[in-house]
Amino acid sequence: MSGEFLPSVCPHDCPSACALEAERLDARTIGRVRGAGDNAYTRGVVCAKVSRYAERVHHPDRLTTPLRRVGAKGEGRFEPISWDEALDTVAAEFNAAAERFGPETVWAYYYGGTMGLVQKRGILRLTRLMGYSGMERTICATPAKFGWLAGAGRLAGVDPREILDSELVVFWGCNAVATQIHTMNLAMEARRENGAKVIVVDPYRNRTAAMADQHLAVKPGTDGALACAVMHVLFAEGLADRDYLAAFTDRPEDLEAHLKTRGPAWAAGITGLSEEEIVSFAQAYGSTKKSFLRLGLGFSRSRNGPANVHAVSCLPAVTGAWKEKGGGALMMSSGVFHVDTAFVDGLDADRPDTRMLDMSRLGAILAGEEADLQGGPPVTAMIMQNTNPAVVNPDSARVREGLLRDDLFLCVHEQLPTETTKYADIVLPATTFLEHDDLYTSYGQSFLQVGKRVIEPLPGARSNHLVLSALMERLGTSHPANDMNAWQLIDRTLSDSGYGDADTLAEERWLDCAVDFDTAHFLKGFGHEDGKFRFAPDWAALGPLGASMPDFPDHMETIEAADETHPFRLVTAPARNFLNTSFTEAPTSVKSEGRPTARIHPDDCAELGLAEGDAVRLGNRRGSVVVHTQPFDGLQRGVVVVESIWPESAFVEGRGINTLIGAEPIPPAGGAAFHDCAVRMEKA
Repeated sequence: MSGEFLPSVCPHDCPSACALEAERLDARTIGRVRGAGDNAYTRGVVCAKVSRYAERVHHPDRLTTPLRRVGAKGEGRFEPISWDEALDTVAAEFNAAAERFGPETVWAYYYGGTMGLVQKRGILRLTRLMGYSGMERTICATPAKFGWLAGAGRLAGVDPREILDSELVVFWGCNAVATQIHTMNLAMEARRENGAKVIVVDPYRNRTAAMADQHLAVKPGTDGALACAVMHVLFAEGLADRDYLAAFTDRPEDLEAHLKTRGPAWAAGITGLSEEEIVSFAQAYGSTKKSFLRLGLGFSRSRNGPANVHAVSCLPAVTGAWKEKGGGALMMSSGVFHVDTAFVDGLDADRPDTRMLDMSRLGAILAGEEADLQGGPPVTAMIMQNTNPAVVNPDSARVREGLLRDDLFLCVHEQLPTETTKYADIVLPATTFLEHDDLYTSYGQSFLQVGKRVIEPLPGARSNHLVLSALMERLGTSHPANDMNAWQLIDRTLSDSGYGDADTLAEERWLDCAVDFDTAHFLKGFGHEDGKFRFAPDWAALGPLGASMPDFPDHMETIEAADETHPFRLVTAPARNFLNTSFTEAPTSVKSEGRPTARIHPDDCAELGLAEGDAVRLGNRRGSVVVHTQPFDGLQRGVVVVESIWPESAFVEGRGINTLIGAEPIPPAGGAAFHDCAVRMEKA
């Protein structure tokens, strides 16, 4: 059976925001999903997990009716109720909680399950109109964002399509095969056409590293030391562009003096790399002006992550690679878009004095930690959209303990049952992106896109926008956005942003918002007042914890270091067939990934008496989990890698990997250190 292919956009929290074509078999059924061939970034390619999106849309466990809890929290026992009864219950519970403790006792909690601006951000309108607690969205990109801004001052960089002109592509903390397949394809084309070399800096030999010309398997959390040693070599061997440094950077002489004691031997002792590897990399990078540095989010998710990101971002400023087509760097492309979401967000109802709770500290907040509650009331009522914090959040055992509180009312709006829905009092069925309209930017490319509904919603499922508008009506508040449908909101947002109208954008498929060469390469100046790249950032201006940051690029000794009790360093890297906990329900994705597995160096396996497939316990003061062993020589001794956020049920003892991850905020502005964890390890 075949059908017509209709345009759409991938909504997931991935840099690519792929232009898609989805096969509609009938009014409620999709078939294949493929990349749009005429989009200059997607170029007909889509990742394997999205190509089989029918497994998610038509999963037999899709939620089709609102549910009310009838068992104990965490049991997952519910009874079906009507939409009216469900929404009436939520409104009544929110009002009762607010009457008792004040409106800040209610917390609307969300993240990137959809990146569409209308369906994702309407929850901000609810928060503002009702005076509920706001949320600091720290869990993903905050450390990377502030590490980049410290030097560059603007969240932008070189268009990834310029990789086709590059002669060297460096993927740093970025498993592009799994998380940015289009960027990897561009690098492979540059290799074929230009003879470009590909170098990967990552703690383990993932699929991207396996395809590289050189892989530097650093110890987790030591990227800053490597970057400093590379710069040391650049200055020492005459590979620094001193004219560029004088024109475009602050304090280059002070930087050079600072780096005198941070050479390859110093970095080798920290990173675990050899001096020869470090020098070889530095010489390759410094002698290739058309060097494209693609920074991933992975190496930012460490207690010293922003300092590491800043140190790495200094490299093209030292060599002057920014001057070349195919040279420079990219962390996130978000700054090329200028979308005005004030109307969707309900910014006209903003209450600047309302407390902002740190989403990464969910466990501490639900435990009533006074500092995290900022002197305000406890959180006693919540609605959650687009996230699965029972397993996604750090310190997840504490999160689950908090969700078990009898005095906490929880409503979860979801497409499928998750670990978080088990703790809900009310569960509401949600649409997928193919069943509603939305507007999409990206943080890895430059196309603004609109995604129209491809099929009718699953009977019983409602979009985020419809649910929030109906809930606000019951709560007794109003806003003009609530009276519009999603398409009208898209149209209003585009108009407010100077991007035309929704129908035109839908007809044209996308709008390329890429900036001109000089702007993308910061040749008109970096984003600071003086236009200079900052080797010596004003960290204190970037966040409340900035005073603890180093004056110049350095190795910041704040990681959860291995010790005699916890001699191994754990990295919880993404898996190719999952995206956080999305697709962990898809049969083909699960079959491809197998089961939760610990990649451990063969010599460590031998020392611990571990063989392939053995159960191994990883533990620290936060708890322990049991996974299966895979001897793997693509990492250093003392490092262990467990890919993906599997459901708790996939683990031997029913505890997920983020049980082990701490929730301490990362300076300067917070964030979660998912790849910065010391553990003990023994045969289970």
